[in-house]
Amino acid sequence: MKFLDEAKVYIRSGDGGAGCVSFRREKFIEFGGPDGGDGGKGGDVVVTCVDGLNTLIDYRYQQHFKGKTGGHGMGKNRHGANGPDAVLKVPAGTQVFAEDGETLLADLTRVGESVRIAKGGNGGFGNAYFKSSTNRAPRRANPGQPGEEMTIILRLKLIADAGLVGLPNAGKSTFLSVVTAAKPKIADYPFTTLHPGLGVVRIDGREFVLADIPGLIEGAHEGHGLGDRFLGHVERCRVLLHLVDATTEHAGKAYKTVRDELDAYGNGLEQKPEIVALSKADALDEAALDRQAGRLRRAAKQNPLILSSATGRGVQDALRALVSHIPASAGREAESSRAPIRA
Repeated sequence: MKFLDEAKVYIRSGDGGAGCVSFRREKFIEFGGPDGGDGGKGGDVVVTCVDGLNTLIDYRYQQHFKGKTGGHGMGKNRHGANGPDAVLKVPAGTQVFAEDGETLLADLTRVGESVRIAKGGNGGFGNAYFKSSTNRAPRRANPGQPGEEMTIILRLKLIADAGLVGLPNAGKSTFLSVVTAAKPKIADYPFTTLHPGLGVVRIDGREFVLADIPGLIEGAHEGHGLGDRFLGHVERCRVLLHLVDATTEHAGKAYKTVRDELDAYGNGLEQKPEIVALSKADALDEAALDRQAGRLRRAAKQNPLILSSATGRGVQDALRALVSHIPASAGREAESSRAPIRA
């Protein structure tokens, strides 16, 4: 299944039904009078958050959603039926933007949340509505009001408690595969991860959701590499785990490269708590590891964790450091049963 986290959709709510012009005509009823019913309301366009979805792939194949027109009024004061709504089902974490991509219309973070984006037109009045003491036989009725139409942008931002950031090939996917049941693609070349992934971590009787995103390179905010669009998936995280490859030429420079991209992206990422870890510690001897740790310490202004996903060194310490920033109430039972996102 392809991972799709943004879609542009055209929506239109239904028109209201027309009112009816009708008169009561029955035997032995001399003055029947008007009995035209009102039209029904047009269907709304509603966005609702449902369980069981983790991408917006459905909107790659259908981009037009329209509410139904309300039923027309009828004689004998019969009201037209309301038009059915058009319902857009989205996963938790979906934001709805106007066509400009900046005006936020809704932010759906919990399953069951629903928001009306476009209201259906009201039905027109039948001639019975216009009856008065001076107009006993009105011969007019209103047409239904037109619905609303617009183009909206759906943008998915994953719901996770902690996020992994770092340069490509820093060991993020390996770490995710070791501490969760996720099965991301792992290889010894950059940009192995092309789509975000999720996994549920269990430690010391606690659970939290960990998100892995594609690696960042220098100039990612200008579109280099895979860009920085995937950083939106860690905006909701409470804490970031920044992995720096111990085998890189200079751990301090590698750290600053990613930090510069986080600062350039903004949206609060630069202010989130950050845990720094030197990954792939098993690939260096202790002397070289100490040199890299010192460089990273000076750049990050904190003591980095020494981490090796292959041998398990420092993995539990990193997880406990992450969980210390996550409130106990943040556990999500629904997330524990959700399958990891894979391309």
